[in-house]
Amino acid sequence: MTTTDFAKHLTNFFSEYLVGERGASPNTIRAYSNTFTQLLNFMDEKEHIMADKLLLDHLTKKVVLRFLDWLQSSRKCSKATRNQRLAALHSFFKYMQYEDVKRIVQWQDILSIKVKRQEKRSVNYLSIDGIKFLLEQIPTNNRMGRRNLALIALLYDSGARVQEIIDLSPSSLRLDKPYCVTLFGKGNKKRIVPLQDEQVALLQAYMTENGLDMVAYNQQPLFANNRGGRLTNSGVTYILNMYVTNARVLKPELIPDRVSPHTLRHSKAMHLLQAGVNLVYIRDILGHVSIQTTELYARADSKQKREALEAAYINVIPNLGTEGLWEKDAKLKTWLKNLSK
Repeated sequence: MTTTDFAKHLTNFFSEYLVGERGASPNTIRAYSNTFTQLLNFMDEKEHIMADKLLLDHLTKKVVLRFLDWLQSSRKCSKATRNQRLAALHSFFKYMQYEDVKRIVQWQDILSIKVKRQEKRSVNYLSIDGIKFLLEQIPTNNRMGRRNLALIALLYDSGARVQEIIDLSPSSLRLDKPYCVTLFGKGNKKRIVPLQDEQVALLQAYMTENGLDMVAYNQQPLFANNRGGRLTNSGVTYILNMYVTNARVLKPELIPDRVSPHTLRHSKAMHLLQAGVNLVYIRDILGHVSIQTTELYARADSKQKREALEAAYINVIPNLGTEGLWEKDAKLKTWLKNLSK
């Protein structure tokens, strides 16, 4: 079978450019791979062009726009996911500008596609009481429950992204003082996050029970599935949601409607901020490239904003006596009461 020009360039893009020249992380490779898998599905299903017949000439701006619309309409993807898929395509067509200069106008036409503006969502997080109550729902009278407690507690305590936890092995942990975990984040950037005594005790007991404290197993997955392989993102979400559902039934006021593994990361950041930890340190713990990303937690913390305003407040309003003038107006009071009826 003859290799098409698209197949040839896509293979080189992944194997030579992303891995060889850019040194892209496994997470980036995985995300880009998912994008092109979905593009092939779209071309087959909607454009009636099978993967082995797909040519570079087929990939025009109009086709890419139809693909992005299909993601949102048929696949029910969010704007954020649509923008992530577009970023992967942009990376490929930037590469193609230098690989196939004869069609540079075609590639630049695709590169002109803009990302969709996303609505800014408020930070979704649990209070400290909410985290405590959630962890209390995990039974410790069986092996699976003890694993899940170590997993979810570490997810919160380290403020890690779920993929960073999935990628951990026993060698990633330092369980003698100073306790810490080594995480590899976006762009394969390494960071070291301190761990608390209680978390270390939990991990030591879990690792001893599962033989993970032996040198021969220090490169095995720290948290494995039933087959001994690494957990997946959806697997961790499923484990978390088992206990979230129970906790919400018992104390709905403590558990938000939406809780994901990333919610625990948000929660850790908010709790550090509320404890007075400097934003620079929170940025380093979370692995943010820019402190502007971390500042969203400061903007979201209305309690801290209120306390800051109260601490800086200077009373410049004239004293009207024990009772405000509006409180003395019986007609106004009656009118205000009627508003709530």
